[in-house]
Amino acid sequence: MTPVRTAYGPHPDQFVELTLPAGTGPAPAVPVPVVVVLHGGFWRAAYGVELARPLAADLAAAGLAAVAVEYRRVGSGGGWPATLADVAAALDALPDLPGADRLDLSDVAVVGHSAGGHLAAWAAGRSRLPEGAPGARPRVRVAAAVLQAGVLDLARAAGQRLGGGAVQDLFGAEPAHAPERYAAADPVRLVPTGVDLLCVHGTDDEVVPAEQSSRYAAAAAAQGTTVDVRLVPGDHMVLIDPAGEPWALVREWLRARVGGGRGGSTLGP
Repeated sequence: MTPVRTAYGPHPDQFVELTLPAGTGPAPAVPVPVVVVLHGGFWRAAYGVELARPLAADLAAAGLAAVAVEYRRVGSGGGWPATLADVAAALDALPDLPGADRLDLSDVAVVGHSAGGHLAAWAAGRSRLPEGAPGARPRVRVAAAVLQAGVLDLARAAGQRLGGGAVQDLFGAEPAHAPERYAAADPVRLVPTGVDLLCVHGTDDEVVPAEQSSRYAAAAAAQGTTVDVRLVPGDHMVLIDPAGEPWALVREWLRARVGGGRGGSTLGP
């Protein structure tokens, strides 16, 4: 299960790492389900794909093809709109990966923690973006998303200065000064339809309050979409311990939902 790295852009931080389950042949009779892993770290350059690798390895051991994504972050060429554009480009590059014929791209799932939860929720809602917005017209559509302690209500998070103003650093402005940027990136305004959504949040999380998940679920309910919210014992980081119960919950949820074949093409218009 050695990861294979593929660049999706010229910047050193624009790459994905694909880990296939052991024993996956060159042309399996049944394509392998895909889970894209988006790491957190408040969108800052100090935190990178090393946070996603243990989760990707665990998913591959469970029989899923795992794609760990690196992207430009604040302090390394990221911020608005580069960080979001990178996530969109990474997802849309899946059909072009070496060995893509082994992947089931009709039922792609995304999982993300903290800021990665924001990016996963945003990726799931890309089809709702207006023409011309970064990430609009997705080539690869998301069928399921797991949001682990996600930053899902950006205006609320900015008002609380989560991460010492990490949201403001991402967008380069307060919500009132760049409303169009926030509108094009805020999960509570881009809740998708037809996507299985799971929020997992620690009851003792003091980094990203659990109300971020509940506010997202409420926004979804207001438009008739159900979000499965699971509150689990523990703090912010317990969710990404591959040996922990919160991650086991995520792993089994993903195994139950991806690869079932909803039918239809993964390619957008």
